[in-house]
Amino acid sequence: MPSHLFADRPAPQPPERGTLDALISQTRRLRGGVDAVRRDAVTDEDDPQGRWQRALCDLAVHQLDDLGAQLGQLKEGVPEGLTETGTAPAGAAGAAGVEAPAGPPPTGSLLSRVGSAEWNLLTDEVSWSDELYVIFGRSPEAGPMTLDELPSMVFAEDQALLTAMVTGCLIDGKPIDGEFRIVRVDGRVRTLHMMGEPVLDTDGCTASMWAVLRDVSELRRSERAVRESRDSLRRTRHIEQTEHRMALELHEAVLPPWRGSSGFPSEGPAGLDLAGQYLPAGSGAPVGGDWYDALELPDGQALLTVGDLTGHGISATSTMAMLLGALRGLAVAGIRPGALMGHLNQVLDSSSQPALGSAVCCRYDRRTRTLAWAQAGHPAPLLFRGGTGRALERPEGALLGATPGAAYEQDEVRLLPGDVLVLHTDGLTRDTGRERLLELAPRFAAARDAQECVRSLTEEFGRSPRACDACVMVVRIG
Repeated sequence: MPSHLFADRPAPQPPERGTLDALISQTRRLRGGVDAVRRDAVTDEDDPQGRWQRALCDLAVHQLDDLGAQLGQLKEGVPEGLTETGTAPAGAAGAAGVEAPAGPPPTGSLLSRVGSAEWNLLTDEVSWSDELYVIFGRSPEAGPMTLDELPSMVFAEDQALLTAMVTGCLIDGKPIDGEFRIVRVDGRVRTLHMMGEPVLDTDGCTASMWAVLRDVSELRRSERAVRESRDSLRRTRHIEQTEHRMALELHEAVLPPWRGSSGFPSEGPAGLDLAGQYLPAGSGAPVGGDWYDALELPDGQALLTVGDLTGHGISATSTMAMLLGALRGLAVAGIRPGALMGHLNQVLDSSSQPALGSAVCCRYDRRTRTLAWAQAGHPAPLLFRGGTGRALERPEGALLGATPGAAYEQDEVRLLPGDVLVLHTDGLTRDTGRERLLELAPRFAAARDAQECVRSLTEEFGRSPRACDACVMVVRIG
């Protein structure tokens, strides 16, 4: 019969709900059977075998209760605030130096991890089972430890607990049920679960104390790893949510106040009809560095720009805010689009937060209806005229931050009344291609204003979840 450890054995699959229900039912039935065995176990206090059997049944009941609770949690699913991959981080089991690595987990039957002891108060005799010597890492030739010697191996922090349990058992006749840690001779730290009772003589006085000690080091280490990984995941999730909110607030603050369906409150810069929209990625996706902007310049011309930075979150949005501020300042200073792109490239190249960016920068003169523009690795504006659309021919321009000292060409195009200009980031057409956007030409031709064009775009591109965020701005020539 092939071993269950053969490499060609199918990989274990996640349990189905029906499988969990069956396991929970089996665990409950098994616990009932162990309860029955415990009730039928020998209860003669003078019979060490009977006490041993009852103690093992008690331990088995505790284990089955733990198993039932864990299966119930597994059936309920991942706790709120955790990610789907709730694995413990590397090194979690040995965090904070509480316990040193103890080698491979124990194998074999339960008996290989459980030992028994009895301390006779009348004769001062002490008896240990062979398993208890293994648990304590003590040579049988050294003999068992007395109750006075036992604390010498116990953690200083746990000695008071052990003393209280033993005192309560010997003086008040209370059963023992607690845990403490020991440091073995070989330096390995182990956690022991101790259960025991006093043995009374015919006069009702304590004659001896017996106990069963179970090495629960691996169990506690696993529980601690689960707890620490759960807490770590919750902290990470909280940080991600906080950063997402901060990035979104910063992004909202930088974008023009007339974004969305409201459009420009009145006539836009240079008499243009403007509307824009930010289209976020799918639910929970990090905020990117996309922007759009329109600004009336001191000479009466209009600045029109869209762009996108690599990265997501606070880093991308803060760099985007810095770059957009520099772009506005350069445009107000009268810098033309081609030279302006060169300055932006230098700003991004010297930034303390390295990033790459793409952008389109346009300067519109209402007197001549001329659009001067330059681009840096960005999709060209789309011009819709007479029910058809086309992309403008792109002048040369490398990505911002990619090549120090890069030069950017500038081009000009003459616009006509009724023309619609669409500036967008590549996230808008990354999944569907530019052709789908160009197919909206008849709808743009029939639209009453730029707002209606943006609504058409949002209906077409904003209905299904997006892989990445995008910005779009519609400019209608009056």
